[in-house]
Amino acid sequence: MPDVQSEGFVGKLVSGMIRRTVVSRFRTVYWTPPATVPAQCIFVATHHGWHDGYLMFQVVNALGRRSLDWIQEYHAFPSFGKVGGMPFPAHQPAIRAATVKKTIRLMRDEGRSLILFGEGILHRGPDIWSVGRSLEVVAKQVPEAAILPIAIRYDMSIHERPEAFITVGEPVIRGENLLVTIQEELARLWQQSLGAVSAVGDEISPEYEVLVRGTLDVNERFDRKKRTE
Repeated sequence: MPDVQSEGFVGKLVSGMIRRTVVSRFRTVYWTPPATVPAQCIFVATHHGWHDGYLMFQVVNALGRRSLDWIQEYHAFPSFGKVGGMPFPAHQPAIRAATVKKTIRLMRDEGRSLILFGEGILHRGPDIWSVGRSLEVVAKQVPEAAILPIAIRYDMSIHERPEAFITVGEPVIRGENLLVTIQEELARLWQQSLGAVSAVGDEISPEYEVLVRGTLDVNERFDRKKRTE
């Protein structure tokens, strides 16, 4: 997979850490790749899991879209600035406003895309919370950027490690009720992802492809080892 996010040596180290983490923490990450990828995007994703940012890192790299990502706890991970991370701390409106302003400038001047967890706060699913107004601000200032809703769902059931299902929607047409439209589309995509896997076994719906091949279950690893001996 290409790496469009890394800046310099530190960026490559962070990218490698993210990739290794996803491979070690998940059995498989599936997604529905879009048929066509707009030149510039605002990726609006659900935020139900700690690994959401890591998975979106995989998505934008796979799509070849160098992207920015607002991080609430950026102070704890400043090196993430070398892979597109930007500070967006809670209860510090001046810093958040500066980040929005810089984001708009980079999107205009460098054609960057943006990863935006529209609900604003990491929370337990399956409910989709209201989308914040920051999306409207960026969308208005960068009208050429397509808005792509993305639902991320985790399944921890028949395997040792969780599986992730990333459902990428079609670009949303801007309108007066943009935030409500995005919220409804995220909910629809999340429901759609429920049909990605059968109740028994590993039959995956054909529209889902493997984005990241992770770590097999311990019994699967032992079986594979025995077959090669």
